[in-house]
Amino acid sequence: MTSPIDTAPPTAPPTVIASDLDRTLIYSPAALALPMPDADAPRLLSVEVHQGRPQSFMTETAGDLFAALTEDPRAVLVPTTTRTRKQYLRINFPGRAPQYAICANGGHLLINGVTDYDWHVSVRRALAADCATQAEVADHLRTTADPAWLLKDRDAEGLFRYLVVERALLPDAWVKDLTDWAEPRGWTVSLQGRKLYAVPAPLTKSAAVAEVARRTGGGTVLAAGDSLLDGDLLLAADHGWRPGHGELAADGWTAPHVTALRSHGVLSGEEILRAFRAHLDRHGPADRSARPDRLAPA
Repeated sequence: MTSPIDTAPPTAPPTVIASDLDRTLIYSPAALALPMPDADAPRLLSVEVHQGRPQSFMTETAGDLFAALTEDPRAVLVPTTTRTRKQYLRINFPGRAPQYAICANGGHLLINGVTDYDWHVSVRRALAADCATQAEVADHLRTTADPAWLLKDRDAEGLFRYLVVERALLPDAWVKDLTDWAEPRGWTVSLQGRKLYAVPAPLTKSAAVAEVARRTGGGTVLAAGDSLLDGDLLLAADHGWRPGHGELAADGWTAPHVTALRSHGVLSGEEILRAFRAHLDRHGPADRSARPDRLAPA
């Protein structure tokens, strides 16, 4: 006689949900972009405090949707951010803390808030093999940037650099010259609002998400993001969403499997979380073996 174990259906692979955070799921006061009269605005949930002041928000509805996803056995929810670990860990998400998180644009894979050493070492080796050192890039930035428009120069955990600039004074020609200098050295340059990022080309969110999918046996990968640094993540996912704001929207960027939303500001975060939940309800976990080109581990 066949035992119950023999007849039990195989466990379906979970859906991996990888989402950018700032201006995708969480919003600073300046980025809320609430279009309605104040009396009609949705209730907001503070999810980050910095230096004693509220820093980032979701709508309360978005908070409920996020919390539900953290408890959903069909999904592995993975916050995926360019933030450093310190910046990420001050976020107080509603619901259960996500088991996995990706910080520093893929440089750190956190498991229950702690860096996975093996992943980080593999990233460092890839950068050392293929890219100019950060010291070389930092020296070039220091010698070419103009104090008239440079406000801050930041080292992001020894993995990449970003400048905070006075955008109105920043010459387009300088950004192009930096891009042309960086590309043959294995670095990319992107300008996003008042921040200019110099990032090694192998340092990507998509590679880290692929590692999470491998470790969890993940099936379909869903993704969301608003910035140029989210482009590789959205392209590598099976389905993606981008808000109606941000650099990708400004460039009219899209792809056949990426939904370009019309909503702006904090309401986009709510719409994205609804889309994640709706996809789970419609499709559930799915075998992604038919999409071997997507998110192959680096």
